[in-house]
Amino acid sequence: MAFLTDPERLMAYRDAAANWQFEGFVCFQLNESAHKWLRIELDDVSTRELARLIAEFIAGGGEIDEVREMRALWRDHYEFHYDLRFAIQGKPVYIETRLLFSPPFKSDESSILVVNLHDA
Repeated sequence: MAFLTDPERLMAYRDAAANWQFEGFVCFQLNESAHKWLRIELDDVSTRELARLIAEFIAGGGEIDEVREMRALWRDHYEFHYDLRFAIQGKPVYIETRLLFSPPFKSDESSILVVNLHDA
């Protein structure tokens, strides 16, 4: 795994996370399995609370893994996906995200799509 180091994509990711409290900046597209895991394993943490926790992790210098998208279903739509790993309620959690961003970077124009989460 490689960390997200591209300055423009990193600015876009950080900007979207920092805007978590506004609609459209951190969005969720979780399947039923991920929703069930969230309900059971994280005592029903809301997606809004999860967005806040993601923002705190990023603001605190948390590492973002940038993974070239190789899966057939997604590789024609996204060049990368972005993985976060941190503890919530004492549990190590893996969160898969996508960055919706069009260069050049402009503040308040990028968003993060959370697509999966489970035990890390």
